[in-house]
Amino acid sequence: MDRDSPVSTGTLAAPHRTYDYELVLVAYHSRPLVEALLATLPAELPVVIIDNCHGADGLGEITHARLATRYVDGPGRGYPTGANLGARSSTYDRVIFVNPDSSPSLAQLDSLVAELDRDPRLGVVCATTLLPDGKVEIGTGGWEPSVRRALVHAVGAHKLFPTAGLWARPVPGRPIDLDWLGGACMAVPRQLFCDLGGFDESYFVYSEDVDFGRRVREAGLRQLLRTDLLVPHLGGGSGDDKVRMLQLRGASMMQYVRHHNGATAVHGIRLALTAGYVGRYGLCRLLGQRAQAREHAAYMRGLWVGAGHDLTRSTGR
Repeated sequence: MDRDSPVSTGTLAAPHRTYDYELVLVAYHSRPLVEALLATLPAELPVVIIDNCHGADGLGEITHARLATRYVDGPGRGYPTGANLGARSSTYDRVIFVNPDSSPSLAQLDSLVAELDRDPRLGVVCATTLLPDGKVEIGTGGWEPSVRRALVHAVGAHKLFPTAGLWARPVPGRPIDLDWLGGACMAVPRQLFCDLGGFDESYFVYSEDVDFGRRVREAGLRQLLRTDLLVPHLGGGSGDDKVRMLQLRGASMMQYVRHHNGATAVHGIRLALTAGYVGRYGLCRLLGQRAQAREHAAYMRGLWVGAGHDLTRSTGR
């Protein structure tokens, strides 16, 4: 046999698969996280990276070896605007919003998209996120804010009555009905997402998923949290410093509450949450947990004074 002739090995090379979905990553000074995430996924998986720090960390360089990855210089106006840009510029039927500090497997991503294919009335499906300690993350979804729910959270009663508070901490493998789903690993039909207006760009970060969940419900569509798909999530590993992010979280909560409630409910929710976090702040100070005390103070500051005037710094989430 000629040495240069092809030799049969008895096996065929696995063909490259095609995808009917694209990942949307909104990044802000998070190149190491994006690199770590993409290293676990096939190079041919379609991905769009919306870079909200305008290339400051050289994020665009990592796309050179990934021909299916698009790099887009982001608008620099927070998470919702960047996420919308990624979805609206996609040519795929499905998009999956993935936080740079989360680590879904390809099988988990495929499962989310398969869920959308099974039910045309499903507007959004999400994976359940796990913190580094292995616990399910609180806030992977939740319920419409109300004074009663805010009081339950404020006094810590949500630990005894886990479906009575504001934010859910689901039990793995146990179904749960929620009013909105968190966006750390969220799959949506792209055209439906755009038809519903995408994420509300008046939010800088946080609560855009609460607002989107409300519009999904109003459209008569279903939402599904897959509590059997457990995705590791650093929880605050991307974006600005944690104290700043918690102020933004408090500010976005009140922005949403003001938009959908009257003055009595607005004041009731803000006072309830403030009372709860004053107690948490005092306990942390007593125990010498100064970093956590500063975080609680930042959240209360967001509830009362908003995000502040410096929104020139953008965030991945």
